[in-house]
Parts: sequence; C-alpha cells; structure tokens
Amino acid sequence: MGEEKKVFTLADVAEHSSAKDCWLVIGGKVYNVTKFLEDHPGGDDVLLSATGKDATDDFEDVGHSSTARAMMDEMYVGEIDSTTIPTKVQYTPPKQPQYNHDKTSEFVIKILQFLVPLLILGVAVGIRFYTKSSA
Repeated sequence: MGEEKKVFTLADVAEHSSAKDCWLVIGGKVYNVTKFLEDHPGGDDVLLSATGKDATDDFEDVGHSSTARAMMDEMYVGEIDSTTIPTKVQYTPPKQPQYNHDKTSEFVIKILQFLVPLLILGVAVGIRFYTKSSA
C-alpha cells in the first residue's frame, strides 16, 4: 500500500517560518525549504517572506526553471488543506460620482449668452454715437 499523504493547515505551515525551520505552500503542496535557504538565488529573505501564506503567485511570477521545479520534489512534505487558505478577493474600486465634463462648457455658454448680446449692443451704440458726432 502507498504512503498516505499528510495534510497540513495554513496555521501548521505558519509555525515553520524561521531560518532554522522554513516551510512554504506552493501549488497546494507544502515544502520544507530550510536546507535550500542558503542556496536560493534570490536569497533567504525571499523565501522567509513567503511563509505563512500561499506563495504560489510569488513562485509563478518569478518564472522558475524546470530544474527548480524538479528540486521541489525533494522538499515535498505534504498537501495543504485548501479550506484554511483565505480566498482571494478581486479588487473593486469604490463607486464615485461620474464627473460631468459638460458643466464647464455649460458655464462658458451661459457667460457667452450674456456677454455677446452686450457686446453687440455696445458696438451698435458706439456706431450710432460715432456717426452722430461725425455728422
């Protein structure tokens, strides 16, 4: 018979978050990376900062090689109980009132509706006085 897989909670994994005992969750599996801390190309801080959470996105974002993925088999400890990992919530921006860009143009139109007739009246009055005074 095959060996039964060990299942850990995220709290179990979080207990292993030091340089002397470091476990990570990647792709639903738990890995003991303690022996690899010194050899990790990104430094041990990268691995230590990924403890206590699901580090799958961090791992995938870097784009690890097939060699790195093969090394993980040696560090495998067990599976993670996925119900203990908080679900990711998609960011939704807060609802804000729509900016009405027409308010500025409405204001300019109202000013022009007031000033243009005054300008026309002023020009007409000016022409009338000019023609009377030159005659």
